[in-house]
Amino acid sequence: MPARSRLHLPLAVTTFALTAARAHAAPTEPGDLAHPLDAATSCQGCHAFGNPAPHAMDPPYAPFAWQGSLMANAARDPVFWAGVAIASQDDPTHTDTCIRCHSPRAFLEGRGDAISPEDLTYADFDGVTCDVCHRQMDDGQTPPGNAAYVLDDTEVDGAVPKRGPWSYAGPPMPEHPTLQDAFVGSSRMCGTCHDVTTLRERVDDDGVPMGMAFNEQRTYSEWANSAYAQPGPDFRSCQDCHMPAVADVSGCADFAAMQLHATGGRRHDLVGANRFVLELLRDLYGDAGTGDVQSIWFDRTLERLDELAPTSATIDIDAPASIDAAAGFSMTVTVTNETAHKLPTGYSEGRIAWLEVVARYGEEIVWSSGDHAPGEGPLGDPQLRTYRAVAENFATKQSFHLLENDHWVEDTRIPPKGLVPDPETDPVTDRYPLLPEGSYAHYDVVPYDFEGAEVVDATPSDPDDDLLEIEVRLLYLVNTNAYVDFLAAENVTNDAGERVKTLFDDRGGAPPVVLGRASLQIPLTGLVPPAGGSSTGGASDGGTTGASGDTTASSGTGTGTGGTDGMAMETGRGCGCDARAPAPSAPMLASVAVLLAGRRRRRRR
Repeated sequence: MPARSRLHLPLAVTTFALTAARAHAAPTEPGDLAHPLDAATSCQGCHAFGNPAPHAMDPPYAPFAWQGSLMANAARDPVFWAGVAIASQDDPTHTDTCIRCHSPRAFLEGRGDAISPEDLTYADFDGVTCDVCHRQMDDGQTPPGNAAYVLDDTEVDGAVPKRGPWSYAGPPMPEHPTLQDAFVGSSRMCGTCHDVTTLRERVDDDGVPMGMAFNEQRTYSEWANSAYAQPGPDFRSCQDCHMPAVADVSGCADFAAMQLHATGGRRHDLVGANRFVLELLRDLYGDAGTGDVQSIWFDRTLERLDELAPTSATIDIDAPASIDAAAGFSMTVTVTNETAHKLPTGYSEGRIAWLEVVARYGEEIVWSSGDHAPGEGPLGDPQLRTYRAVAENFATKQSFHLLENDHWVEDTRIPPKGLVPDPETDPVTDRYPLLPEGSYAHYDVVPYDFEGAEVVDATPSDPDDDLLEIEVRLLYLVNTNAYVDFLAAENVTNDAGERVKTLFDDRGGAPPVVLGRASLQIPLTGLVPPAGGSSTGGASDGGTTGASGDTTASSGTGTGTGGTDGMAMETGRGCGCDARAPAPSAPMLASVAVLLAGRRRRRRR
């Protein structure tokens, strides 16, 4: 296998220079550690436990809940290995950065040239282990990105201390040395892996070099350039959403009844939106598979994902007070990004989000946009609204080849609140205007026009019960069938792509994840009488009686508010970390917001 050079972030291409701050890098390299990373299993004895009685009904907060996350299973992910095989074919000298991030142990022990799971040892499959984070330190020089971690290797009392944001007064004391270090609880530590830069020089739409390396992923920089990174009321860290704070609890089974973290603890949920791959991993490595990871850990992570994902966006609908079916109608949907990064963010190959709009009269779908087929993503329609980032090699126009990409064809993902202009994180679209304060709009206003339709009155004897229910969902598909097919067709190295295709095909393709949802009911007029009868469903200017409803959230109470002329709305904004802000808009006849996960809805029709 060819010798591999070390890829550090950022990487200067010989034809251009980067700033001094970005050019320097001194991360931990293979062979540097006198004290190897501890196996995650050595942490399990103390850090895997059930919640004590006072928190029995709360989500599990034991740190070892990490084991069900994609961070813990980054080296088991079959889609990752299929992508590595393609990247190795394109450039066999620079896939070691992939291994550096997804299996730090393998990289640090000299197996950074791995291009398939067979190249790893059993311990390598634990992915981003406890030690990778809890030995990580800020040397004040190494910039974020490309897994350029700097690991503490200094022995104290016979072992390298575990770093974290808390101090321990004791007794009792943890069974290992500890070192209080705020870096471990900071967004900057997350940035170690969640900015990715390749060796290609980025070019603009005319193919002109831009003097910067290709910004393949910028999740951390998106946060750093947003309002959430600034001190003040809007500040939110990565951990605030992905490792939610909990009450004054201990992180160790021996101290479960004691309160050692006076400022509260952190759940190690570490969830994103890749639900389908988590289910695959549970099938492959859980109780029904190899048994390497207990299925309960995957189940708990999936529960947390189902809570977090639907809080990613707020959706508002501005629609008429009543709708004449024969005349059609217009409405506006506003999607507001409630996350602290672009929506969606991160790795972009084969990923797409879009708006699905469905207007139903009873069980009949009268109008729609954003229809989709299993695993395919959205089907084409004139009003389809998508959110994605598409990269290519400018010269060949090929996409999906990560190490060859040098040009962004488009990046229509919704910016986070307060995102300031920066070529590293700018949208590649004219969709999001610069606001007076100098940041991009963190919302998208989408108009819809639906032509008149012939709708038969289902209840001609009742003139007041005809309602049109409009539901809007923001859907996100992480791996399209087109991308899965590419991984299989382009791989001439091993069977990793075919394996992924089989896994996806056997399950009918990946379903989309819901990132936001809103619905309302509007009086419907202008109906056609059924054959042999007459309609009393109201003339085209009639129909003033609507519906009301209420909602109940699992964490409290919410109300369904009657809108103009009797419209019913469902409300509920933002995620549990309160990283949100309403999009500015004109007074709305009907305003609805994303439903919190776990909410139970009751409607009176």
